[in-house]
Amino acid sequence: MSTATAVKSKTGGAPAKRRKLTWPVVLLLIAGALVLFSAVGAITGNHGLTASGQIAAALSSAVPIAMAGLGGLWSERAGVVNIGLEGMMVAGTFFGAWGGYLVSPWFGLVAGMIGGALGGLLHALITVTFGVDHIVSGVGINLLIPGICAYLNRIYYKDYVSAGAGANQSPPADPLPEITIPGLSSGLLNIEKHHWFLVSDVSGILAGLVTHLSVVIVIAAVLLVGSYFLLWRTVFGLRLRSCGENPTAAESLGVNVYKYKYYAVIASGAFAGLGGAYLSLVAAHFYKDGQTQGRGFIGLAAMIFGNWMPGGLAMGAGLFGFTDSLQLRDADNVHVLLLVISIAMALLAIWQFYRRVFVATLVAIIVAVGMGLWYALTDTVQRPLIVATPYVITLVVLALASQRLRMPAADGQIYRKGEGK
Repeated sequence: MSTATAVKSKTGGAPAKRRKLTWPVVLLLIAGALVLFSAVGAITGNHGLTASGQIAAALSSAVPIAMAGLGGLWSERAGVVNIGLEGMMVAGTFFGAWGGYLVSPWFGLVAGMIGGALGGLLHALITVTFGVDHIVSGVGINLLIPGICAYLNRIYYKDYVSAGAGANQSPPADPLPEITIPGLSSGLLNIEKHHWFLVSDVSGILAGLVTHLSVVIVIAAVLLVGSYFLLWRTVFGLRLRSCGENPTAAESLGVNVYKYKYYAVIASGAFAGLGGAYLSLVAAHFYKDGQTQGRGFIGLAAMIFGNWMPGGLAMGAGLFGFTDSLQLRDADNVHVLLLVISIAMALLAIWQFYRRVFVATLVAIIVAVGMGLWYALTDTVQRPLIVATPYVITLVVLALASQRLRMPAADGQIYRKGEGK
């Protein structure tokens, strides 16, 4: 019977079940990546990719991406596509800096979330109540909110020039507290300096996680974990997710679909606003036009990469945050990264050949050879290419992950109350 079942799945019967990425596999991949980075560091003498400074920068860059992605996850799990996250992040940067300068940075965080939540409320009103196409509403919000914030900045802060304000930026706010674990941080940093194979690389990564860690990073981690338990382990979460899978069936069971969609989209804006407030209170300490630099869209890409799950979203945000932070560090790190990618793609080619996926094998070989030649024939990577890295990685990752995605069934659909009757 097992043979017949296997044949049936291969010959057009019931589709074969896709393998899920289990935690042992994830941990094995992480261990393999650490060994690869350590080996490349030993070969090249450049250990910058696992240095504590690089990890801290990557973590800092990942937070706004993760918060935007978490906002998208909440919204789309309730069936509302929210590409207006970029505009809601801008609202968070403006109101966060405003509250941080006039009152305190803690109040600025709350103000940033409120600003983003107001953007979410507007998106919910347009899409849920009035039934406007979600994409049209999101594009409108991305055009409207940045324009309003830029205008308000010019007319409001013109009297604060002596405090550090300018034509396109607000006065600086006070910094938020940072966390450093005494003893553990200094010990890990000391081990990192010795450049012992694997041990120093792991120490550098851990040191980046316990040295000068912003409290907002801790808050973001709590929100990611809390969102998982709230959405997948509570009745509230089950009802909210049912609105994104089958709102007609949810309504027939007594769920107020409109209410849960409003909850999700407003929360979505609040998370995006927190990501924006992080940019203006932690990363820069002031609001500036164009500060988000497309991180709302990258957050959406991280959410899609993570298959609309908080754990996958966190990994996607970490990947995009790492590539985004490369432009802030030594350019030699990016050059070494070419060798890492070349070896990784060569290993992927071997795996795909073992699985007899020959097209993927050929593509992996071409990329491996191309990256290897790029590394061997050059001494550095040009600055414009480094700046473009996070956007290129976004496109590549989405292209590679697109075959394993499963979005909510009713995501993006216009729903009218009582339409199932």
